[in-house]
Amino acid sequence: MLNGNVRPKSLIGIKRLATELRTKVGTKHAEALDTAAKFAGYENYREARKDLLTAHQIGCGSSVLLTRYWIDENDGHRRGRETLKIELSRDILDICSKKDLKYVRGFRDLRMVADDHFVSDTLAPSQKNAREQLCTAERSLRFMEYTSLQPDREFRKRRNNYKIAKTLPNIDHPSYWLDPKTGQSILVDEPYQRAFNETSRSEWAKQNKCEVFKSSWPGMYNPYSCSIFLIFFDQQKYISKIFIEKVNKIPAPLIAENWEGESSNSWTTFLSPLATTAQDARRARCRGTIFPKSSSNTEPYNFNLGSYHRRPIGQLGIEGHIEAGREIKAILDCDVPSGVFRRLNIIRSTLEEWMLAELSSREKKSDKVLDIYYGKHENDKFQSIDSYSASLIINKLCEIKNSMIVSYKPSAPLRKLVNSIDTSISILKKI
Repeated sequence: MLNGNVRPKSLIGIKRLATELRTKVGTKHAEALDTAAKFAGYENYREARKDLLTAHQIGCGSSVLLTRYWIDENDGHRRGRETLKIELSRDILDICSKKDLKYVRGFRDLRMVADDHFVSDTLAPSQKNAREQLCTAERSLRFMEYTSLQPDREFRKRRNNYKIAKTLPNIDHPSYWLDPKTGQSILVDEPYQRAFNETSRSEWAKQNKCEVFKSSWPGMYNPYSCSIFLIFFDQQKYISKIFIEKVNKIPAPLIAENWEGESSNSWTTFLSPLATTAQDARRARCRGTIFPKSSSNTEPYNFNLGSYHRRPIGQLGIEGHIEAGREIKAILDCDVPSGVFRRLNIIRSTLEEWMLAELSSREKKSDKVLDIYYGKHENDKFQSIDSYSASLIINKLCEIKNSMIVSYKPSAPLRKLVNSIDTSISILKKI
């Protein structure tokens, strides 16, 4: 039984108690963290984290560490690690949420392994490339720190602005941002300096009632080779001057040629100051430096160094894959919500990978096999596909889910697909 008198006094203590709660009570990890934080006298885990990190930062300042490991096959398979320490004015998750960081250039493949540390599981092809990617992340972080803008994950749904943005002359390396205070979206464009015509951009701005400003700051994507433009739409003109001034005040961007980080010629796991437990040490390991092994419930797609993608042990069988592929293709032909469409595309891609792992080399070469999830055949067509209702699609998704549960061993890869189907069903139920 859990001891009700336990009062954790640190983030590590809260996490340990949350793990105990999750194991003994069976609650979700996020709920367990909130419950553990309440034992420590906080409203929720976010409040506890903010308070305890602030206390820690009084002595050491607010900073974050970014790490990438690399191997250079063109230089005798030389290998190493690059770690960049970034001093910040506030905690990184106060600048951008962990979920939104996945949409930020330079952070997309970085995994948070401690409250002060992010690691990439992908091996960079060289030391220079590793440094360049970390510098890109630093520049993106500075941009958010100084402007307080957040990645706009819904920009494409703002159809009028998105339609206008696509017509911007010589648009290149665009990123979409959101002002959380006003809810307004801002387009940031970073074309190469010789690739754009300022006159055509000015004419475009007049036609579309937009304002285009070129910043004096060298930018995020490729400083000193690209220019950075901020594009404000008609209803945002009153905030344009504010943000241009903020961007112009950002310090000179860090580039790989002026590397300020720590370098190592080994793959020894780097541990940050806040990584104090054995679990923290395991979490900090770069998966790209590990040779994969089979477990009782899963196996790797291959046994090459750094191959961390896994599939559940078991087989859906060729007939099972044919049926799943037929149903998924039929559903995707319907007018389903974008959230369902996106998830089903990922599901069929994953199932195809599992199928290919289950088949022999000879079976893989069959045209019948290659078309199961993406090809079109008359036998795939359902009767009256236009009349598909949400309830019928839900039934089909349940059939696919049940087939997978019966055919594969319980495991994280299987749960990921099952959860994706469950989310799609929840979306369809709201129609």
